[in-house]
This record gives sequence, C-alpha cells and structure tokens, in this order.
Amino acid sequence: MDAMGKAKRLLKKPFNSLGLDIIRLDIRQFAPTGETEFLWLTSLDLNTVIDVGAHTGEFAAMIHKILPHASILSFEPLRDAFEQLESNMRGVPGFRAFNCALGDSNMQLQIHRNEFTDSSSLLDMADLHKQAFPFTAKESLEAVEQRRLDDVVRDLELRDNILLKIDTQGYEDKVIRGAQDLVERARAIITEVSFQTLYVGQPLFDDIYRLLKQRGFRYMGNLEAGMGSLPQLRNPLDGSVLQANAIFLKG
Repeated sequence: MDAMGKAKRLLKKPFNSLGLDIIRLDIRQFAPTGETEFLWLTSLDLNTVIDVGAHTGEFAAMIHKILPHASILSFEPLRDAFEQLESNMRGVPGFRAFNCALGDSNMQLQIHRNEFTDSSSLLDMADLHKQAFPFTAKESLEAVEQRRLDDVVRDLELRDNILLKIDTQGYEDKVIRGAQDLVERARAIITEVSFQTLYVGQPLFDDIYRLLKQRGFRYMGNLEAGMGSLPQLRNPLDGSVLQANAIFLKG
C-alpha cells in the first residue's frame, strides 16, 4: 500500500469505530445546472427588470423564463437590433422596449456601430479589442438619442424589488450615474465588467465595484450564463480574462 493509501486507511479507522464510514464525493454533482442555477435570483422576489443594452432580446427572453411575472423594460440604441428585439419579445406580458441609449445626460450622440453588433459602443474601441478580435475592426457611425434612466422611468409605475442589468460595452459607469434614483430602488444589479481596457476611457472592474459599493451593494461573484455570452470573455491570444458579468446585491 502506498503512502496515500495508508493515510486514507488511518483517517477512516476512528470513524469506523463509531459506526461511521467515509465516502468519496464528487463535488461536481452538486454544481448548479438548469433551473437550479437561478434559484438565488427567484428568491429575491423581483418584480421589475431593467434591461440596458438589450441587443435583440437575449437577456430579456432568458429572464422572462426565470421571472415570468416580472415586468421587463429593455433599452437598445441600434435601430435594427431594436426592431428585432420588439419582434422577438412580441406578446410577452409586461414587456416594453425603448429605442435609445442610456447615460449620464440627455443628448444626441453617435454610436460606433460595429459590424459585429454586440461590440457596438458609444466609446472608441481600444487597440486591444481589435487585436484580440480582428472581426470587430470594421465600424460605422449611427446617430442615437441618449437619455438618463431616471428621466425615462420617472413617470412610469415600476414595482419595487428591481433588477438592473447593464451590458453597454464600457459605458456602465455613465448608465449608473444617470440612474441614481433607480439604483437606490434596485435590489440586484448584473453588469458587464472589464478587467482590461477594451474601449477608450471605460471603467474597469475596480471602478464599478467602488461605484456600487458606495451605493450599498455587495459584489457576489459572476453570472455563469445567460447574458448572451460566455461566463468570462478571454483573450484568444493569451487566455487572459477580459470581461465578466458581475452580480451585485443590495445590503
């Protein structure tokens, strides 16, 4: 018997004397799968979902299955993506779509519309992004309206216990600063965070963490799936982590 086998036998002996035995458990069998992955989300009694950066409705469709009774307000600035969003979510009770960008001021802007539309941003794309993902190098400009989220929802009757989701390609801090009242009412925030600079002037994880901690939120890890992307975006050139979808809970 090798040394490891002897150690296991000695460890088991005192438990055997108590009529107990040690069994080997594979921790993977306890990993969340399917619907159980989102039990923590359903336990928050969420009634309203604010979906910022909705694209064509990937997150909205997923969250409707998890929270079928919650109202969903989706925001998407690109016109063609917005039209597809409305088509994809047609007939879903309590769903509304808004064709505008969100930020910290009300104004007309030009968005960098990427050939790979998921990478479109109000910010200039950094060289790192283009080097890691060459297929995102081509873009054009499209005029969009930017509004403050607080101004948009001021006259809407939103039920409390709000989930705010942000996926805006480096514009997360400006969305939050334009939603001071809404953030105060939010119970949970799921936001894209970056660990390396993919857009010029964007906040990184530490910036978003401090911004939300000051507003009473705790960082609770990363979402494993469900925002239309992988749990973590890695640089294909060296494997380093570029982005993740971070979970913040109030209190």
